[in-house]
Amino acid sequence: MGLFIGSAHYLLAGVVFALLVRALLGKKAIRRNGEPLRNPPDTLPLVGNGIQFLQPRWNLLSWFNKCQRQFGYETLALTVPTLPPGVLIHDPKNLDYVFKHEGLFTKGNFVKTRSWDLFGNGIINADGAFWKLQRKAGLSFLNTANLRVLTDVALPQYLSESVKELEAAKPDQVVDLQDVFHEITTKLMGKMAYNMEMHFSSPFSSSFDHASGCTAQRFQNPLYPLTEFFFGHKFRQSISTVKKFGLEIVSRAMRDAKSISSSPPPSTSPDDEKLDSISGSLIHSLLSAIPDSPSTVADAALTYLSAGRDTTGQALTWTFYLLLSHPEVLSKIRDEVRGVLAREQAPLDTTTSSLPFSPAVLTPLSAPYSLAVFYESLRLYPPIPFEIRQAQAATTLPDGTFLPKDSVLVWCLWAMQRSRLTWGEDADQFRPERWLDGNGTIKHKGAAEFPVFYGGARSCLGRKMAEGIAVQVIPVVAWGWEFEGAWEGGQERRSGDSLTLPMEGGLPVFVRRRRGETTGR
Repeated sequence: MGLFIGSAHYLLAGVVFALLVRALLGKKAIRRNGEPLRNPPDTLPLVGNGIQFLQPRWNLLSWFNKCQRQFGYETLALTVPTLPPGVLIHDPKNLDYVFKHEGLFTKGNFVKTRSWDLFGNGIINADGAFWKLQRKAGLSFLNTANLRVLTDVALPQYLSESVKELEAAKPDQVVDLQDVFHEITTKLMGKMAYNMEMHFSSPFSSSFDHASGCTAQRFQNPLYPLTEFFFGHKFRQSISTVKKFGLEIVSRAMRDAKSISSSPPPSTSPDDEKLDSISGSLIHSLLSAIPDSPSTVADAALTYLSAGRDTTGQALTWTFYLLLSHPEVLSKIRDEVRGVLAREQAPLDTTTSSLPFSPAVLTPLSAPYSLAVFYESLRLYPPIPFEIRQAQAATTLPDGTFLPKDSVLVWCLWAMQRSRLTWGEDADQFRPERWLDGNGTIKHKGAAEFPVFYGGARSCLGRKMAEGIAVQVIPVVAWGWEFEGAWEGGQERRSGDSLTLPMEGGLPVFVRRRRGETTGR
């Protein structure tokens, strides 16, 4: 896919193709209160915004941000050849309308045809009965009792195992924090959701990451069927590996169900018993809900795995990237840890254990500043940077924009969450305090202003899980270790091509253990 983006002759072919389609098909302008919408910056005759969508993902996000800075909350026309008429929305009132009318704004054929190879009938693509069944299974998996086992048993165990890489690092050794965080989330999802031992370094992970990048390119490259025909061999191989892994999850779960019913495995400790009692609960719920379609269950399992593993691991990576350049925030996290340990009278161990204390004492209520740090990172670096929906019937947005049936609606979280109209003049700054009131309690924003967890009927099922992971991982790692960036030139880290927001090249750092501190200063 990179050959297409990087080669001038392919770019020229795309422009010529776009011109022909645009000239042959034509499109009616979308209007607001009877007047045509204004165009975004850099719109060209005939090809519209098509050239912008051919740019690398990072450049496209910057363009979306330029649009909201120049036009504020105004809805703009999006004209991309080969696509239905579309709009770019920035106003939270319009997004709130979308969230409240989920049946009207769906993924539509535009999204489904591009993401089908990777996600199939998974909850990302599903509508109607399939969606309800998968969401019900997810709700069952993420119930309060299971989340308690996650925060009290599973996460402390896997966090302790994963930070051993930090503990063993030599002063001149480079450690990729992105790999460390993804290992934690991969182990958690593997055990709790599927009762499998999974690792981020597996062939499945690399195949899924490549397939995600190629799938993301489909939303930007109107000639993707042609470029995949010539250059898509690795993509097809990656999809095959991913699908085989999904079916392996299903077949293993079916075998486990038979073996457990005949002879339950012995537990070695109360904690092991708690973890074993819920391990594989998601895949078994999916099998119960969809008993006659292993391939659909596999699609659902892979979708949940991606949502639970990738988004949280990437969010933690961007959080520590920000902390590297904000030592004052790092100091406040450590101050919060001291306060929690003092209140809980939790023992410290900074010399003999891979973890300096039991992370189970850290919760969203006990560590609000750490949660504010996580929210602020999600605001600036949302794991899903933009969303696309398609109108299933004609409708009018609250600002008066009339959307004909099948029109495309886009909103960019990357841009909206940097809006000075919503977040103030310091919207570009990393300032966790914006999430706290005068008493140090978390201030929550509505979904339309902070749509990182989506909203309405499809709001993120894993929000509490992500928050529980974040308020343990961030303070534990910040308390126990010092970090220094180890990439050349100290340049800005960027995201690679993906449906989510992985850090290109990871987050390479030098690591040093903090020692000697046992009580408050």
